[in-house]
Amino acid sequence: MKYTFALLALFFIGSVNASEWSGYAALEAQLFNHEPLFANQSDNNLSLSASPEYFTQWNSGDQSFTFRPFARIDMNDSERSHFDIRELMYYRNLENWELKAGIGKVFWGVTESQHLVDIINQTDLIESLDGEEKLGQPMLNISVIKDWGNTDFFILPGFRTRTFSGADGRLRTEPRVDTDQERYTSDKEERHIDYAFRYNNTIGSWDIGLSYFYGTNREPRFVGGVDANANPVLVPVYDLLHQTGLDLQWVKDDWLWKLETVHRRVSGSSYNASTFGFEYTLVGINDTDMDLGLISEYLYDSRGDQATTAFQRDIMLGARLVFNDTQSSEILAGVIVDQDEHQRIYSLEASTRLSDHWKLNVEARIFSGLPSSSLFYNLRDDDLVQVELLYYF
Repeated sequence: MKYTFALLALFFIGSVNASEWSGYAALEAQLFNHEPLFANQSDNNLSLSASPEYFTQWNSGDQSFTFRPFARIDMNDSERSHFDIRELMYYRNLENWELKAGIGKVFWGVTESQHLVDIINQTDLIESLDGEEKLGQPMLNISVIKDWGNTDFFILPGFRTRTFSGADGRLRTEPRVDTDQERYTSDKEERHIDYAFRYNNTIGSWDIGLSYFYGTNREPRFVGGVDANANPVLVPVYDLLHQTGLDLQWVKDDWLWKLETVHRRVSGSSYNASTFGFEYTLVGINDTDMDLGLISEYLYDSRGDQATTAFQRDIMLGARLVFNDTQSSEILAGVIVDQDEHQRIYSLEASTRLSDHWKLNVEARIFSGLPSSSLFYNLRDDDLVQVELLYYF
């Protein structure tokens, strides 16, 4: 038997076509404009993060393996100091179908302001308030590739709970969310096996995606509780969810029209949510190499004031300036305005490469006109500028 394993190892090593390490390390500074609202919070914050990546492939690229962990050490918030395996994935290509097994990340969606159909991975909320950062998800994914479109089947055998800031962290609720007391409506709790399906195709100028998910809801609801010191806390509860989703994208000249819509059934009730809008690109503004994209989207949730999201009847307006330079410089600015309560959430994201190895990211968030009923009310003093310096290797 040992000779069999040795021969298999020699075959694997001899068939490897490419193998490499890459990734980045980063220093991040968070600069807040106001004094902290709650005790034990700090005026500003520093943290270090790193995400190395190992990739190898063999059999002329028909098989590959990727390993990409992520770690952050935060100066103030112990909950934000965390480690995660973003990807630990084996890939196999067999003519018109593909197999992926391990831990991975899958993105669905086309709109800018929020991604309603994106359901496979859990949100890593302590990394980014906009929900763009995701935790790695254990999965088995089979993709069938045909002329009439691509079909993906997912088996998801392990649930990841959402991350939240700790008592010492900024950008948190009051009471804080106690992630040590999470609850589930399924008696299998985090061991519940979830399933998902997605069909996508490009027909002319249309990109079409149709998806279905059944499993543990990635978005928790909250009930009141107390921690070990009898302090009031919010306890996250994860229900079982049925979600049917549709995402559409239509390209017409300089126009890009987008739609994401979902029908969800959870805890015995159903609701619909949609995000739709456009991006119009002005190419070569003022006879330069720069392109300016003008963005507008409408965010809707049929639950209204009962929604667990702050976006029920909101309008997003934004602009994307792409410099088309050798540094890949880009600026994205936007505001989401609540039509009922007129609260405004401003955001800015800018990035540029400083050299072959160094990159600078800058983000800013401003919360304005928040009523006491807003889900963002506890963030009213958390306006911040976040500066991140990354070294790629």
